[in-house]
Amino acid sequence: MTKVIKPIVFILALLPVVLLSRNFYLDELGANPFEVFTRSTGEWTLRFLLLTLAMTPLRQLTGSAWPLRLRRMLGLFTFFYVCVHLLTYIWLDHFFDWDEIWTDIVKRPYITIGMLAFTLLLPLAFTSTKKMMKRLGKRWKSLHKLIYLIAVLGVLHFLLLVKADLREPIIYAFILFTLFLVRFKPALLHKFSFKPL
Repeated sequence: MTKVIKPIVFILALLPVVLLSRNFYLDELGANPFEVFTRSTGEWTLRFLLLTLAMTPLRQLTGSAWPLRLRRMLGLFTFFYVCVHLLTYIWLDHFFDWDEIWTDIVKRPYITIGMLAFTLLLPLAFTSTKKMMKRLGKRWKSLHKLIYLIAVLGVLHFLLLVKADLREPIIYAFILFTLFLVRFKPALLHKFSFKPL
C-alpha cells in the first residue's frame, strides 16, 4: 500500500510550488507577487508541518503503519518549503541586503520567531536519514521532539505576521492543539490516573 501512496503523495506535495512558480512566471499572483509567493510558501510549510505531526495520531487512530512511512517524506517537504520560503524572503523581498535582513530579524518578533523555527528545523532535516538514526540511537528521538516546539513557533510566527484577519492562523493553532491532544492525551491520562487502593 505504501508503494502506491508514496509516489502519489510526492507528486501532490510538489504541486503547490509548481503552481505558484507557474503563476509567478505568468504574472498571475496579483499586484504584489513577491509577497504572495513568500506568504504562500510559508503557509505550505506550516501545512506540511502539521501533516507530518498528524501521522503519529493517524497511526494511533487507524492502527495501520502506513502513516509512519510517510512521516519522513512529509517532514522533508516541510523543510523544502521552508527553504523556498526563506529564499524568497531573502531574495525577492530584500534582494540579499543582509543588513536589512538582520535589522528585520532583530526588530520584528515574527521574523525572529520564524528564524528560530528554521534554525531548529535544520538539525532535524540533516539527521532524517536511516544512517543518522542508527548513529544517534536514543538521542535521535530526543532531538526530533523539537518538532513540537517548531510547530508552536510556526503557528506563532503566522499569528504575529497577520495584522487584521486572524481566522486562518487561529485555525492552524486549533489544528495543532487537536494534534497535541490526540498525541499526548493517552500518556497524560496514564500519568495522572489514580490507582485503586
